[in-house]
Amino acid sequence: MSKQQSIPYKIYLKESEMPKQWYNVRADMVNKPAPLLNPQTLQPMTAEELKVVFCEELVQQELNDADRYIDIPQEILDFYKMYRPAPLVRAYCLEKKLDTPAKIYYKFEGNNTSGSHKLNSAIAQAYYAKNQGLKGVTTETGAGQWGTALSMACAYLELDCQVYMVKVSYEQKPFRREVMRTYGAKVTPSPSDTTEVGRKILEAFPGTGGSLGCAISEAVEAASNQEGYRYVLGSVLNQVMLHQSIIGMETKAALDQYGIVPDIIIGCAGGGSNLGGLIAPFVGEKLRGEKDYRIIAVEPASCPTLTRGKYVYDYCDTGMVCPLAKMYTLGSGFIPSASHAGGLRYHGMNSTLSQLYADGYMEAVSVEQTAVFAAAKEFAKVEGILPAPESSHAIKVAIDEALKCKETGEEKTIVFGLTGTGYFDMMSYEKFNNGVMSDYIPTEEDLQRGFAGLPKVEADM
Repeated sequence: MSKQQSIPYKIYLKESEMPKQWYNVRADMVNKPAPLLNPQTLQPMTAEELKVVFCEELVQQELNDADRYIDIPQEILDFYKMYRPAPLVRAYCLEKKLDTPAKIYYKFEGNNTSGSHKLNSAIAQAYYAKNQGLKGVTTETGAGQWGTALSMACAYLELDCQVYMVKVSYEQKPFRREVMRTYGAKVTPSPSDTTEVGRKILEAFPGTGGSLGCAISEAVEAASNQEGYRYVLGSVLNQVMLHQSIIGMETKAALDQYGIVPDIIIGCAGGGSNLGGLIAPFVGEKLRGEKDYRIIAVEPASCPTLTRGKYVYDYCDTGMVCPLAKMYTLGSGFIPSASHAGGLRYHGMNSTLSQLYADGYMEAVSVEQTAVFAAAKEFAKVEGILPAPESSHAIKVAIDEALKCKETGEEKTIVFGLTGTGYFDMMSYEKFNNGVMSDYIPTEEDLQRGFAGLPKVEADM
């Protein structure tokens, strides 16, 4: 029996086989992502300017376009061993249910209390903050996975953690909020009246449920007003995608053990942390001309950053206090609808992924949330895992691609990222099960309102 015929349900790397380095995809890119710009001068941000907001070592990682591999500190590796290596699962039951010749695999990142991949970067960022001698960190969170992960990492390293949680998620997901508080974090619904930028947003958008852009603005202001604090971010930044590359590195190592070469790699796309981490080593091979893969980013139709956004410089936050990044964006003033995939409710996309998308190394599709939850429910029935709404976007498109294989008879190999579990998302599942969940797709008029606030930057002209 060949390796391909004897593949187990779950492929686990040995602890000794866990990657010891993160992979920096920017080192292999001919077209590097455009630099961050100072919001006042519109000139490229220097390391000294970034260190006012971010930890020193993280600034170096953010600006590093040259080193292909970066060593993971031993303390972080030791923490990783509590829940890594994560399994690569062959979805035999889903394949049987779909009656497809396709082979489906998913990388499951839910084997920790945060229930998601976010812990991979949370512990790294908390570690560098602790090493710098800081008192604590501030952050934002959408669905709550990042806030939960950061609260866990800060509790482990005895750092103070202050979380601004998007208000609609704060209200929809009280148990996620309470996990953060259990780990010692202070959680504030955003936008709030505790910051100047929060008060301005509330005045401009009375009754708003908030957005990741709003929460980022508040967290940055909170960090800048407290001595010994820095701001950390769970997605969007290149440093985060670097830390998350361990997902793709493990995935590729597990596939290589059995001689499996994927045809299609699928990830959900919000700010880019999971997608970028999953595809990193595979897109690296594409960049170097070694192999070719079809890479699909899946985003919600309610916040269609890649599929309907503009590739220009924009603010990373609604309050316009953060650096400008060149990215696919709907405009920092775009407030997404209160969809249930809170982690994908962001107006922009990571600058590296944006450049890769612009250069044709991946494609993007948008899907409506009722179809996403239908796919999640079918997946849960046959694979035994209740997936997070964010992850379910990838599940939906993986199923679609598998059904196409059924029609054509092609035996393609599909790999997707199962970013985490949905056990704190039961209010969302309740709405779907009760038939009261609706789909929202922004109109062209809605998008134009967001685009109208785009800054005028010479580099875009």
